[in-house]
Amino acid sequence: MLQTEPTPEQIREHKPYLQLGLTEAEYDLFTARLGRLPNYTEVGLQSGMWSEHCAYKYSKPILKTFWTKNERVLMGPGEGAGVIRIGEGKAVVFKAESHNHPSAVEPYEGAATGIGGIIRDIFSIGAKPVASLDSLAFGNQFTAHNQNLIEQVVAGIGGYGNAIGIPTVGGEIQFDASYQDNPLVNAMCVGVMDEKDIQRGQAAGVGNAIVYVGAKTGRDGINGASFASAQFSKEEDADRSAVQVGDPFMEKLLTDACLQVTHEHQDALVGMQDMGAAGLVSSSAEMASKAGFGMTLDLDLIPQREPGMTPFEIMLSESQERMLLCVRAGYEQEVLDLFAAYDLDAVVCGRVEPGHQYRLLHHGEVVCDIPVSLLTDDVPTYTTVPQQPARLAHPAPDFTPTITDVGATWRALLALPNIASKRHLFQQYDAQVQTNTVIAPGGDAGVIRVRGTHRALAMTADSNGRLLALDPEIGGAITVAEAARNLVATGAEPLGITDCLNYGDPSKPEVYYELQESAKGIVAATKVFNTPVISGNVSLYNETSGVGIHPTPMIGMVGLIEDLEAITTIAFKEAGDQVYLFGKTGDDYNGSSLQYLQTGAYAGRLTGFDLQTEKQTQDTVLAAIRAHLVTAAHDLADGGLAAALVEMGAANRLGIQGTTALTSAQLFAETQGRFIVTVAPAAVAAFEAQVGAAAAHLGVVTTGAITLQLADATIDTTIAELATIQEEALACQLK
Repeated sequence: MLQTEPTPEQIREHKPYLQLGLTEAEYDLFTARLGRLPNYTEVGLQSGMWSEHCAYKYSKPILKTFWTKNERVLMGPGEGAGVIRIGEGKAVVFKAESHNHPSAVEPYEGAATGIGGIIRDIFSIGAKPVASLDSLAFGNQFTAHNQNLIEQVVAGIGGYGNAIGIPTVGGEIQFDASYQDNPLVNAMCVGVMDEKDIQRGQAAGVGNAIVYVGAKTGRDGINGASFASAQFSKEEDADRSAVQVGDPFMEKLLTDACLQVTHEHQDALVGMQDMGAAGLVSSSAEMASKAGFGMTLDLDLIPQREPGMTPFEIMLSESQERMLLCVRAGYEQEVLDLFAAYDLDAVVCGRVEPGHQYRLLHHGEVVCDIPVSLLTDDVPTYTTVPQQPARLAHPAPDFTPTITDVGATWRALLALPNIASKRHLFQQYDAQVQTNTVIAPGGDAGVIRVRGTHRALAMTADSNGRLLALDPEIGGAITVAEAARNLVATGAEPLGITDCLNYGDPSKPEVYYELQESAKGIVAATKVFNTPVISGNVSLYNETSGVGIHPTPMIGMVGLIEDLEAITTIAFKEAGDQVYLFGKTGDDYNGSSLQYLQTGAYAGRLTGFDLQTEKQTQDTVLAAIRAHLVTAAHDLADGGLAAALVEMGAANRLGIQGTTALTSAQLFAETQGRFIVTVAPAAVAAFEAQVGAAAAHLGVVTTGAITLQLADATIDTTIAELATIQEEALACQLK
């Protein structure tokens, strides 16, 4: 039985828009600018387009501070994805998106459709998707609910990515109490294209056709943009209708068809955009807005898979695998025939109009007639007066560890969920499909060859919520620096970043402070590393019952390798290779895994980080790798030198024999800006001459023993023992 929509007068009186995420002030502003009372469809469109997820109401003032251009950037923020020149006429296209809210209530479909959505952003630009990555954060209490969440999110990523045939080559999985009720599921996709084929999401030219292609529209994911712009509800069933359902096989057809239009029918194509958050309204209104035109759509022509759908439902559905194209008048049949050959729905559903009105027809009646700018440009922005959280104003004293048995501490550290290997989770992802993968998951960064060139791309996705909780500005800069370190360790020059900004409720002064301060750190670091922000998204309101997550910006970074022979992996290669440590190790234990191991918490101020020193070290390491002087390289991060040695030795069961002035505690220090590299005996003289005092000799690779003489202790164990702990711990804990 169809429900009657409220009249404009009833909307004003009963305020159903409050349930859609709008405030009274926003409704009043919309009404005043419209010059009349809006109907239910128009209020629905407002709710989607004025949500934080689409309009960036709180985050826009901060996003405007990001550095977004340099000599390589061809297209920055504002389109489906950003584009960077990589030479030989090619460009890399990449973007990241969050799907936190959907994944919390329907983990499989939430994660799967997160992958599907970000893939569409890439091919909407005209690029072939060649790799994906993911950054996941879960609670550290492995309850039955959390175990199911982890299992289903990983299955959703693998199920969609494997089926569509795009390799998952990197990412991260972290565990912290902050994410117990609010997981983070951030997906990143990378594409490659010819510079000349770049498309933009625009609907220009009076009389040109608006063409809907892909899956039919259903009632799944209705107004998911508003759902993603509010705190979590404990009433999960009430939220499930906001979660989309994906079909990777249809997405593969859609990808191939859209790329064929881009490459073979350029005379016909004016613009193309994914129907992502807020569905048909966001794609159509944004395309009209960017081109400065109006638009009329006939909703009776939209392919629908459910009967009796209202204009509100049709426009705000977030059914997956759908795209919107603007096609030059006279070329419509050419494009429709192409999609028909892929057995995909494709219909002309509207036209570009003169002026700037956005009109919708349904059953012969005008159900929406509002200025395009009222949906896209005239959205209010908000600034909360920031307030430093008390924990930052009065940090805990610096942590001083006590180590009585360094071997026992080492073994316990390797069993921590954040240090232990995640292989049994990410091995569900196909990393080799398309046969371009050079470095698969498990290293510092994924690396793929660029077909038809002599180049490769390295890519990583990193976050450090626990560090930002201690100092948002320094933590934000460290996250960018660590991403750059991961790329440098493979032999890549960092090019640029995409981001997912995951935070709590921005109307809270403390949360807004975290967002503002972390942006300062990110901006400073991107300028030092010459890695502008070319795309990204914001995911706010990551709170449950008023308790928010750590401030967690995910940084996705891509780097360029111009010499395939210089690609470097983390694994020790040969016994007899010499081991060197770049960077000075300090007593930096605040926020470290050792601190968590010994106290059960992270606390204190962040120490031992300097952006200029970090950049200098990275440049020195990259130069040594490019000179073919390095046989293995790995950055030091969680768990410090102790974790890094095991990660480097595990694959080939190779150990190290060495002597160092480091103390037992410093073995676990997490001083930033450090690398371990190995050098073949024949290259030692050239290596030492090139790097000078930047690296200290640590020891020599052995056939399996780990024998270290520290300043205050001696370690005598085997790589087999330590690697087994690191490889098996998490799988056991998740059982």
